[in-house]
Amino acid sequence: MDLNLPEELVLALKDIIPGREPQIRQLTSLLSPVSGPSTLVVHGTEATGKSTTTKAVLKFLENPFAIIRSQECVTTRHLLERTIAAVNKAGIDEKAGDGALYAANGRCESISAFIVLLQKTLPSVGKFTLVFDGIDRQRDASPTLLPAIARLGELITNLSVILIVTVPQPRLLHRPGIPHIRFPPYTKAEALQIVSLSPLVLCPSSPSDLIPNMPKDEDSQWLWSRFCGAVWDSLGQGAARDITSFRSVCSQLWKPFTEPILKGDYGVREFAKLMVRNRALFQSEAALTKSIITPNTSPTSSKSAVVKALLALPFYSAYLLVAAYLASYNPPRLDQTFFTKTSERRKRRRAPPSTPNHRKIKNRKINRRLLGPQAFVLERWLAIFSAIVPDGGVKGGGADVMGQIATLGRLGLVTRAGTGDGEMGGEKWRANVGWEVVRGLGRAVGCEVENYLAE
Repeated sequence: MDLNLPEELVLALKDIIPGREPQIRQLTSLLSPVSGPSTLVVHGTEATGKSTTTKAVLKFLENPFAIIRSQECVTTRHLLERTIAAVNKAGIDEKAGDGALYAANGRCESISAFIVLLQKTLPSVGKFTLVFDGIDRQRDASPTLLPAIARLGELITNLSVILIVTVPQPRLLHRPGIPHIRFPPYTKAEALQIVSLSPLVLCPSSPSDLIPNMPKDEDSQWLWSRFCGAVWDSLGQGAARDITSFRSVCSQLWKPFTEPILKGDYGVREFAKLMVRNRALFQSEAALTKSIITPNTSPTSSKSAVVKALLALPFYSAYLLVAAYLASYNPPRLDQTFFTKTSERRKRRRAPPSTPNHRKIKNRKINRRLLGPQAFVLERWLAIFSAIVPDGGVKGGGADVMGQIATLGRLGLVTRAGTGDGEMGGEKWRANVGWEVVRGLGRAVGCEVENYLAE
């Protein structure tokens, strides 16, 4: 290849790797076999095309190279031995000297042994390039590993080292003057261009979902480009900036977005109507969270379902549940005040703001609903039930009432707290429902629970 005309290489790679023309030109000039630095640092955030661009440029330059991914190496020794194996696998064994066979089978326990084995493997071969991908995230790496790898080109003249890192720290290599090539994040236009290279098509989930007029490929590609732009503006710009995350979000939202088209409700070119129909997809962040668990119904819908089920309770069972709640959250000393029909309740009046008692409040009490339900005896429960039920209710010891109490216990709406002292009506119970449920249940049967609840 004529290195004086790298424009051919740039034009060939620009179509394969869009959005990285400046980086391709820099790599082409710095990786020249005639003259080039012994060490090169390629840095940038995740999924910005560092590894792909470097590998493509090395292939087009037809230079022998080996790529070692640090995420596949458990220890430093594993990294060094894997590097020696990758160099031998690159197809230079026949050109290497007699030490290549020894180097391929030799053990490499330190960086010094690694340099010796590498020198025996590359005695008289032409320019060779070692690429360490993600070397800054190597496990169990010593502080001298990166500086030693960065100086390999000084000890082995026909070797070039490329370090692909995420963030280049100032004192990472302990050596100044190393050229750096930065891969910035993709812009919106570049990201849309890359994702548009492999568009998803409108494919029904089953043959029965076929519509009479299936869209053409150009219509599907037009819709895909518009759809990716909407995903970038709503979710990708703030939370899925890298290409991998952006492509994943587009793939997850594509099927529910195009479902109205497969059903025949809208056409492919009716993008505005599709956006209005599927605006909830772009407002939710569910596509950004990876999960293997199918989401259940929302808490609001499940709560309303519980309330509807409780409203289906029989008349006396509803009053029994309300009475159990009042017995759990009202102190026994106030039963005569709230449930005796001949007593008169004294209304509390707030003191005016100017009085001294208003400025100095002592012994502030906590709302009993915040303290949890208290246990109560069955006799007190039946007494409260007889007081709040209309028309005097039924006799407390009736078989029907006791059967409904047992049913509430089996449903878990009330729980048994103790067996009592063995006397009839001495066993203890506790309410197991919340305030919102009891208030709605009471209003459904015509009982205002607030009138019987202590502050």
